[in-house]
Amino acid sequence: MTLLGRLLRDRRAGDAHLAWHLPNLTGPEALTLTSRAFAEGESLPLEQCEKRIGGKNVSPHLTWTAPPAGTAQLLLVVEDIDVPLAKPAVHCVALVDPAVEELAPGALNVRRPTAGVTPLRGTVGRGYRGPGPIKGHGPHRYVFQLFALSAPVGGAPDAEAPRRERPRALLPGIDAEVLGRGRLNGVYER
Repeated sequence: MTLLGRLLRDRRAGDAHLAWHLPNLTGPEALTLTSRAFAEGESLPLEQCEKRIGGKNVSPHLTWTAPPAGTAQLLLVVEDIDVPLAKPAVHCVALVDPAVEELAPGALNVRRPTAGVTPLRGTVGRGYRGPGPIKGHGPHRYVFQLFALSAPVGGAPDAEAPRRERPRALLPGIDAEVLGRGRLNGVYER
């Protein structure tokens, strides 16, 4: 597996296709997103990684500054921008009630999400999927992005639509105004 990682070392998705850069998700950078598990640009703990590489697949603690007035819903998107694909891998998409002020470790678990959290589909399955990069591929950057939206994602007539949609279809279709946003970058390497 190390050989494959070395062969693909220069192939990376990059950040051009991050949710952060979608025209409909631009807005003031009014939120500060932090974690007790890792600081900006630091390594994510093994506990947050996939089980197949020895982790526990536990979503990290996250907290943020108060969202702007008028926030109806928060949207959390976690993407790996160093995956050797054309676009970043989406490790998590979740809708969060604006009354929620922080996410405890494991809050994005699809079977037992924290109250006020709705895990949606990612690239592979629902809920949080921790880092599990190819061994020898080099460091992977995981971008945690939080958006404060003026209206809930998906509403009448089909409020269940966001739960069914893949992230590459869901994210560009969000039409609520972004009142504020923030991001936190973590790293993991095997």
